[in-house]
Amino acid sequence: MKRSGFDYLNKITAVDYVQYLEVVYILYNTDTKAQEIVKVKLPAERPEIDSVMDLYKAADWYERELQEMFGIEVKGREAKRLLLEEWDGVDPPMRKSFAWGGDYRKV
Repeated sequence: MKRSGFDYLNKITAVDYVQYLEVVYILYNTDTKAQEIVKVKLPAERPEIDSVMDLYKAADWYERELQEMFGIEVKGREAKRLLLEEWDGVDPPMRKSFAWGGDYRKV
């Protein structure tokens, strides 16, 4: 998409549809002011996607969020510390299967 003139990554997020996940990329062309939304469907079990860090440096924190919050493995990324310091990193909290109400803080 970058070759098509979409030179700015506005956002990456994900949506959990229970049966599958969808990664959503919102791209912007700074010359024409056009916006493009790209969606990638992933399986709910062991979802993984390639990193776009080589194309868009802004993808760094968004991809970390995909990994930590949705449990999506982003291939081509080196491991970094968790964004949420007091979370054990086991169950992705943005998935609909997340068990709310437990104490997930490290004691």
